[in-house]
Amino acid sequence: MCMSRPYMFLSCLIPGPHNPKACIDVYLQPLIDDLKKLWSGVQTYDVSRKQNFMMRASLMWTINDFPAYGMLSGWGTQGKLACPYCMEHTKAFRLEHGKENSWFDSHRRFFPNTHTFRKNKKAFIKAKVEMGGPPSMLTSEEVYHTVKNVPTIIDEPHMSKLPGYGE
Repeated sequence: MCMSRPYMFLSCLIPGPHNPKACIDVYLQPLIDDLKKLWSGVQTYDVSRKQNFMMRASLMWTINDFPAYGMLSGWGTQGKLACPYCMEHTKAFRLEHGKENSWFDSHRRFFPNTHTFRKNKKAFIKAKVEMGGPPSMLTSEEVYHTVKNVPTIIDEPHMSKLPGYGE
């Protein structure tokens, strides 16, 4: 039911021919303010029951492509550290002739140890078996420690780019 058209709504429309990049906070701040109020609850009138009730709401998910994911999360989705799961533990490498980063064969380590792709030497990097495991998951405290001092455009309106954005 939640995925059918009558129960979905557009929360933000960003005008113009260019995307806002790091300045997306300006567009999302009203939505964030409303969601904070709705998390605690707002008295609302139910027409069918003819009585007030406490309405609460939360954002369940967003659907976007990888560049939009980067804008929303503040994660740089370009360059060697583009993978938000691997981060600095990436197995990306630079192509010898194209000089571009490649993540080909970087994610076999997420398969179970017994998966056939881990031992497949022909379909992936030649003559290589993947025996390593995935990077460890960060705890909520580690994530908070990483992002707690990141400034926002709302806090510093004259900042044109977040420090480290796109790196």
